[in-house]
This record gives sequence, C-alpha cells and structure tokens, in this order.
Amino acid sequence: MSQTVDNIKPSYPLFGDEDYQANLALKQNGVEERPDQATLDETFAWTTTEEYQELNFARTALTINPAKACQPLGAVLCALGFEKTLPYVHGSQGCVAYFRTYFNRHFKEPVACVSDSMTEDAAVFGGQKNMFDGLENAKALYKPEMIAVSTTCMAEVIGDDLNAFIGNSKKEGHIPAEFPTPFAHTPSFVGSHTTGWDNMFEGVLRYFTLNEMEDKQAGTNGKINLVPGFETYLGNYRAMHRMMQEMGVGYSLLCDPNEVLDTPSDGEYRMYDGGTSIDEVKDAPNAIDTLLLQPWQLPKTKKFVQSTWQQPATAINIPMGLEWTDDFLMKVSELTGQEIPESLAKERGRLVDMMQDSHQWLHGKSFALYGDADFVMGLTKFLMELGAEPKHILCHHANKRWRKAMDQMLADSPFGQSAQVYVSKDLWHLRSLCFTDKPDFLIGNSYGKFIQRDTLKKGKEHEVPLIRIGFPIFDRHHLHRMTTLGYEGAMYMVTTLVNAVLERLDDETREMGVTDYGHDLVR
Repeated sequence: MSQTVDNIKPSYPLFGDEDYQANLALKQNGVEERPDQATLDETFAWTTTEEYQELNFARTALTINPAKACQPLGAVLCALGFEKTLPYVHGSQGCVAYFRTYFNRHFKEPVACVSDSMTEDAAVFGGQKNMFDGLENAKALYKPEMIAVSTTCMAEVIGDDLNAFIGNSKKEGHIPAEFPTPFAHTPSFVGSHTTGWDNMFEGVLRYFTLNEMEDKQAGTNGKINLVPGFETYLGNYRAMHRMMQEMGVGYSLLCDPNEVLDTPSDGEYRMYDGGTSIDEVKDAPNAIDTLLLQPWQLPKTKKFVQSTWQQPATAINIPMGLEWTDDFLMKVSELTGQEIPESLAKERGRLVDMMQDSHQWLHGKSFALYGDADFVMGLTKFLMELGAEPKHILCHHANKRWRKAMDQMLADSPFGQSAQVYVSKDLWHLRSLCFTDKPDFLIGNSYGKFIQRDTLKKGKEHEVPLIRIGFPIFDRHHLHRMTTLGYEGAMYMVTTLVNAVLERLDDETREMGVTDYGHDLVR
C-alpha cells in the first residue's frame, strides 16, 4: 500500500490511490454483488420522490439512522459529572468500548469507564461473579471514591439485579460496605441516552438521600440546585457557574463533568478532575428549589425531587435564546431574592444588538432540525425569535405531550405556521422531507452530513447544507467547548447561523461576472 512513514495521508486522499481503488473494486465486484450503476442511479432517484416518502413514512419495523443513542451512554456521562467517580457498566466489553469511543470522538478527550466484561457464560448463568471481580479490581486499580453502576442489554435481558449483586459484593468483602455505589438499570432497548442520564442521576440522588431525609428541610441552606441533564456543550456548565456567581446566588450544579472532559495538556494525566462532590449531593435536599434545565428529559429526577425532597421543582423551559433565558434568570432572582446584575443586563443587550444586526439575513430562511427534546424545543423557539422559519422538526425519542407543547409554541408565532413536528421518526424520514419539501438549511449533529451529501448528489440546487449544532459532533473540532445556553450561548448560535447563511450565499455567487454582484467588499 502507498501509506509510508514518509508520506502519511488521511483517509482522503489515501483511499483514492490506485492500489486502494483496485482493492475496493475487487471487493465490490467479487463480494458485494453490486448492481450496475444505472440501477443504482435509478434507485437513488426514486428515493427522492414523494412516492417513496409515502412508503418510507409507512414503515414500522425498521429504524434507519436514529437521532438518538442508548441508555448506558447517558448513564456514563452522568457518572463523569461527580467528583472522583468511575463509571462502571455491567455488561460486555464491546458496549463499553463503544461508549468510550463515542465520547472520545466528540470531546477529543480520554474517557474513563470500566466494564465487568460479561461473556457467554455470564449470559447463561448470570453476571454476579463478573461484578464481584469487576468492582474489586476497579476500586483497587483506579482508586475512585465512588463507582456508579449501569447496565447494558445483556444484563437486562437475563434479569440481573444490580441492588442484589452490589449488596452481595459488599457482603463477600469485594468492596467495603460503606463504599458509595449508586446504580441504575439502563436497558439499551428502550428509551435513549437522555433516559439513561435521568435514570443514573436519580440513582445517585436516591443512594445518598432517600434514607437520609430526617434532618433535611427544603430551603434551609439558602441555595438552589441546577440539574443540567444530558449536556455535551462544556461551555454551558461554565456559563451556569458564571451567571450564578455574577448574581451572587448560592447554588449547586448537580453533575458537572466539564473539568474531566476538558483537562489541560500540561504533562499530568487526570483520570478524575472537578465534578459535584458527594457532600453537595447530600446537602441538595436542603435547597430552596431544584431547577431542571432540560425538563422534558428528566421525569424521574423531577418525581424524586418533588416526592422525596419535598421541593417544587419549579417548571422552567431550557434557558436557550432570549426569552427563555430571561425567564430563567428572573425565576432564579424570584427564588433567591438576588437582583439580576448589570453585567448580565449588558450581556443581554449585546445579544439583542446581535439579533438586530443579523435578522435580515435569517428572516424567512427555513430550517429542518433534529436532536434531543429540550434542545430541539429551545432551538426552535430561538429560530422564531430571529424571524427564521422552522420547517421540519424531528425528535426520535420525545413523547406526545412534547409534541403537543411544540405544536402550541409554533402556533403562537407567525414564523411557526408551516412547521411540522415528527416524533418517533429517524434521519431517513428526514432525508425524504429534505427532498420533497426542501428547507434552506439543516441543523443537527454530524450524522446530518449523509443528508447533505445525498441532496447534493441530486444537484447543487437540491443541496441542504448542514449546520452542526448538537451531539455528537465527530467531524469538526472544539465545538463541544462552545455554549448554547444563556445569552452567551444565544450569541454563539446567532454567529453560527448567520455565517452559515453567508457562506451559502458565497457558495452560490462565485461565478465571476455572472453571479458575483454582492457589494460586501466595496470600499
């Protein structure tokens, strides 16, 4: 092969080299039983039609490129947000390798997570012995101060009982009886990554507070709790810290993985860094209230806070965009008695100025978007604040109540009148919509690249450019450090959206003397 130490190439242009092309042709002709190009072109053209869309939307037994991941992935992210905590997955090694690489590729950071490596014998006889050895080895090797246990499909299908297994591990002396081991059952075949985060977080709260409520009383510590939910923009954690500190509010950010997922390169490896302490979790029931920053994705947490902690878990929307950030800060001010400082008022004014500067480019542009329930709702709200028009809105794992709330929000805005909301649909459904009812842009994670490529294949005039906001982002660097919440996050999104529109305009007007009639560079 042509790859040598003196001439290292990435996959492109490496796979275009003659020897790779010959190898690919041999595979296609000898193994794949590939149809001829005319048949491929005919089939592709058919998949862009309304006839195909009708068949596509009628399917019930197949999911193609779902806009979600599985429960244990969310549980792992949740565990990383607590101080010196090691995520531990009761299941096969392959599953945990997937979770680690998924986060590695998004955060560009090593991610600590262990497995007890269940194999065929454990699938037959149960995985208790794996857990005995796994917990003992994990504690001895990696020296965490807490191990947070979740499950994969294999453990759930055979019915392994985490509470019993962890209890037996302590009785048998594999780990000390007092060693913190919160857990959650996170079957991959139901729910999504956001469900897994919610389950694991509720498991942590339950472990440390359920039987320790005798001396707890809401409001006695004068603080508020903030629960981020499945959050992969590290700037959002920092924005929450900054806004609360500028307001002078006593608060606890319950689950904060931003330090361990963004450690500096200074010669020291940090397996654990930052995170919410166990003491903060234990003190959380004494707070004035607990605000859920992604309320649609945290039903178990909300129920626990209300029933066990006796806090109202006051309803808020995700603090994304202008109005909902206003609402969030005013709610914090109402709960704590602290005034919103001039620094945040000035930041708000800068956002309004940016929106005024850019609205003429965004006004009337149509967008298809997909992702998690709260993210999609917040982004839809903000698009309409900018005068943009959401056209196709897809959330694979949202429920009917979310859809009803979305429909109401869209009906209340003149910019939401043509929007359609899709629940339990995947990116192959969205692909059809981008052909038959083309939006100007697509907003979502890296997997939307397939839709952009397919629409471009039909012709440049059919291309739907992808704006990368969401999770995961594999094919761009450092976007995970950005912010999408608060006024700061809205500024980032305005910048991203309007520059995508301008980049598209440049792309369409590069033909000299024919389309290049813009006056943006006139002196």
